[in-house]
Amino acid sequence: MKFSLKLLLCTVIVLAIALGFSGFYFVNYVFDTSLGREVGQAVDENSILCFAFETAALNVPAKYDVLQDHTVEQIASNLEAGGLSSNRMLRLSDEEKNKLYASDGFETDDGLLMQTDVTTKTYRTIFMNDHYYIQTGSTVNALDRVLYLETLRDVSEVFNERELGFRVFRQVTVIMLILGTVIMHLIASWLTKPIRLLTRATKRMAAGDYDYRARQVSNDELGQLTLDFNHMAEALEENINKLEDEIQAKEDFVGAFAHELKTPLTAIIGYADMLRSRKLDEEKSLLSANYIYTEGKRLEAMSIRLLDIMVTRHGQAQFQEVQAENLFLYLLDMFKTNESMQFVYSYDKAVVWVESNLIITVLINLLDNACKASEPGSLIEVMGSSGKEGYRFTIKDHGMGIPEKELAKITKAFYMVDKSRSRSRNGAGLGLALCTEILSLHGSSLEIASRVGEGTSISFVIPDKGKEEEYEEIHH
Repeated sequence: MKFSLKLLLCTVIVLAIALGFSGFYFVNYVFDTSLGREVGQAVDENSILCFAFETAALNVPAKYDVLQDHTVEQIASNLEAGGLSSNRMLRLSDEEKNKLYASDGFETDDGLLMQTDVTTKTYRTIFMNDHYYIQTGSTVNALDRVLYLETLRDVSEVFNERELGFRVFRQVTVIMLILGTVIMHLIASWLTKPIRLLTRATKRMAAGDYDYRARQVSNDELGQLTLDFNHMAEALEENINKLEDEIQAKEDFVGAFAHELKTPLTAIIGYADMLRSRKLDEEKSLLSANYIYTEGKRLEAMSIRLLDIMVTRHGQAQFQEVQAENLFLYLLDMFKTNESMQFVYSYDKAVVWVESNLIITVLINLLDNACKASEPGSLIEVMGSSGKEGYRFTIKDHGMGIPEKELAKITKAFYMVDKSRSRSRNGAGLGLALCTEILSLHGSSLEIASRVGEGTSISFVIPDKGKEEEYEEIHH
């Protein structure tokens, strides 16, 4: 069952119960009030009749010491004939509670009479001959006699009014329930509209329409739920796009890897087949062997870089405090044999919180790329400086530079700006991809500035220990 129907059904049930109890209470309250008023009037009337009977008995000529039965009947007949209303009947009984006089139609039992005594006035409501009556009973003292006077007052109108009240109430209840159902149906539809919109959005997203968003139609909790759902949808769409980008990147990676393997393998197989199938002179043999060696070294470098990337992605770096000066001294010692370039080192002495071997790998790759991008004899600057953000490492060359449209792609695996130049120097397009992975572990990233023909400056900032620990806490 739909939520709106559940809400409608519950509301109608509550409305029916509320109307039922309230109507029953109201009608009965009016009935009890009217019946109480009639009882009061019947008791007062009985008292008046008692007084009238006693007065009439005092006016009887004193022939006898005791009031005679026929005199009682005569007085009772006169009282009935001169009654205040046409819906009154009376009955008189003697001391032994034997009937002396009764109006026509006064056919009730003696139950009330037996409960009446000198000190007690009684009354009850009875149903007789399709009418409702209030029967009252009291004693009358007349000329040394104690008589019992009973009256019947017709109150059928009060009961008819109650029945009419219930009948009208039932009709009103039915009308109110119908109107309430229609109104609550509209209200339930309005209240559940955000839920229907969310359901529609969920189905659209399940069908693959990740751009679809639920429309917010209220500012209450359901409206907030709609906002939260849209935020979730945006996050989901972003994650799906990332996954699609990663899948595409992996496909591109596999394609590039296959392409990168094909070229050196083709050369290796071709020259190996030449050496195997025919006898070559010494110069051609050396040339073929050199091609095989060069392409083999390129394959070796590519496999090592790929392994480093995989290890970096899945490994755990062991951070420690390292003197930045030691890192620069290591680079100085490693590249001192490269006399084709002019290296200039300038750095601040400071302590950095890094995994030293990984950072050295980054610096070596950046320096190696700077050498490959520069002509022999060019200047390469290696710099380090302390700042508010942390310690900044910078490698700057004055080589051929990188076109602006290529800057966003150079950190992708196997991407090379100048493929022929990179292959001639055993490049595989994996160095910057490896650097990006390593720096990500350190909470840093490459910052590249380059102009074609003027050179390239690549830098990265290692956060201080406090910021590094904060980064690790957030990402774990």
